[in-house]
Amino acid sequence: MHPDAIYKLIREYGKKISLLDEVKNLFGPHAMRSTTAATNSLEHEADIAKVQEMLGHSNIATTRLYDRRQSRLEDSPVFKIQY
Repeated sequence: MHPDAIYKLIREYGKKISLLDEVKNLFGPHAMRSTTAATNSLEHEADIAKVQEMLGHSNIATTRLYDRRQSRLEDSPVFKIQY
């Protein structure tokens, strides 16, 4: 599959779930890979400075943008609703 096709597919699904409004330019294959790598590394007690180096960020604040440990879907109030 061509990388452009993957990008378009991800953006299409993002629009369907209104995710693009939330994350603006941080939505695409690169950002998803980086976010997954950063969050997973940090969940397993990696040093944020090492994660910063791995992602090639010059500023640690950029690395913190990719850390999604606090925004886990299963912690969302939506998942607490019972019918």
